[in-house]
Amino acid sequence: MSDVQDSSYHNQLKNRFRGYFPVIIDVETAGFDAKQDALLELAAITLKMDENGYLHPDQKCHFHIEPFEGANINPESLKFNGIDIHNPLRNAVSELDAITGLFQMVRRAQKEADCQRSIIVAHNAAFDQSFVMAAAERTSVKRNPFHPFGMFDTASLAGLMFGQTVLVKACHAAKIAFDGKQAHSALYDTERTAELFCYMVNHLKDLGGFPHIAAEPKAQKEPEI
Repeated sequence: MSDVQDSSYHNQLKNRFRGYFPVIIDVETAGFDAKQDALLELAAITLKMDENGYLHPDQKCHFHIEPFEGANINPESLKFNGIDIHNPLRNAVSELDAITGLFQMVRRAQKEADCQRSIIVAHNAAFDQSFVMAAAERTSVKRNPFHPFGMFDTASLAGLMFGQTVLVKACHAAKIAFDGKQAHSALYDTERTAELFCYMVNHLKDLGGFPHIAAEPKAQKEPEI
């Protein structure tokens, strides 16, 4: 493969993560149990890659969500995230509408990027993925684009790169502005997580970590006779 061909190959999103299409996700909930506690807010941002192989945030969607029938509502969780589930200005939609809208956006973007499947990227990703998957199961929305258990966790990646696992501290380490007053808004946290993930991927590229080019072994000096 020539240098030009090699550069073109690695500057396509479909070839960066082995065919996976990364989607940044953040949720706000009424507890920690994805099966029993309400999903109250969901935001997602897709990514795109420019002609030089750098990753950038792209499309976004954001939903305030009505608690599903029979959902548990933990008052301590509402106190933490500041959500008033009875506020009509939330303009909340059903889980069905939210998950349908999310999957439609992701499938379109995944197809445009010519990727095989999408993968959730989130800060402490197991939590967010569990709520998305539980809502998808409850609503029976078909053609879930996400890998059922694979994920990219920006808390782990930031711990590796910066020695920081808290989102605000990781953003500060990456020189990404973070307004603590807006934290725990799903959309705001998703936007910052998207910036953080793109920064880490792009910085790794600048450091020569992708594509990895192994140094050729030094020629051995012929022994003198």
